[in-house]
Amino acid sequence: MVISGDGSSRSKTTMWGWLLVGIGSLVLLGFLFTAFISHLLPPSNYTLIAAIQNDCRYYRFLVPLTLPVLVVAVYFHWLSMKLFRHA
Repeated sequence: MVISGDGSSRSKTTMWGWLLVGIGSLVLLGFLFTAFISHLLPPSNYTLIAAIQNDCRYYRFLVPLTLPVLVVAVYFHWLSMKLFRHA
């Protein structure tokens, strides 16, 4: 496979990749804070934070239950990439 273009195109792609990884990491840390750490803090006066602190079931089980779906989705994306590349 031949990649055409200059070095600035590759550096721009690398920059966008790191930006997306950084945003994804921040979202993951925010979710972990709201799902697990916010329950250990004292009660809050803000309604949204209080609702998250009082939630006992939904957000704690959201990520563990979506991991099998994520694995299947990643597998199908990989399979479709291989079929497209070797077609």
